Amino acid sequence: GELESRGQDLQLQVSSTSDGGLILQMSQVSIVRSVEDFVLAEHVHKGTTHRVERAPTAAELADLYMAWHICANVTSNAIVMVRDRVTTAIGTGEQDRVGAVRLAIEKAFTKRADQLAFERHRMSIFELELAVAKGQIEASTLSDLHRQVREEKGGLAGSVMASDGFFPFRDAVDTACGLGVTAFAEPGGAMRDHEVIGACNEHRAALVFTNQRVFRH
Repeated sequence: GELESRGQDLQLQVSSTSDGGLILQMSQVSIVRSVEDFVLAEHVHKGTTHRVERAPTAAELADLYMAWHICANVTSNAIVMVRDRVTTAIGTGEQDRVGAVRLAIEKAFTKRADQLAFERHRMSIFELELAVAKGQIEASTLSDLHRQVREEKGGLAGSVMASDGFFPFRDAVDTACGLGVTAFAEPGGAMRDHEVIGACNEHRAALVFTNQRVFRH
């Protein structure tokens, strides 16, 4: 039957239940197989065509491709940031898109603070905060560290960002660009795509559409 014919399908997952039943699940396959599959963002709204003004650089395209495929395997709603082929932040499992962006930023800031705490004091940021609370280390030590993290924008400047679903509003772009994100990949298809494109143009950021959502629950 059909199950037998799909037996060699690597995207088919089969699991059994306690009562002898079977659960069949097909993994989603991304239609983005190379950077050439990205489409420069464009949206027609009330008879006016809105286009992104800046195309991604070759380096940004490579990072967007990596970010998109990581995003396809992260629990929705998901945001992935990448710079120089290295993941800089992941926001996952949120109920709203901008919430996933803010979570990714928060995690990046915490990770950078943790890195600096270890480099300077050979302890985690949690241990450093505890030592300050106990009066074992000057409070200025911690405030100086956090100031450096803010100045460095959590190490996110120059990153690109992929989203597994479209941006319903421009807030995710504005928030990310405030930390130095330079390019975005997302499915497109929102009613306010023209506003998202406008936000990217204001920030001189690149935006490409994938024309496919990659939700994972």
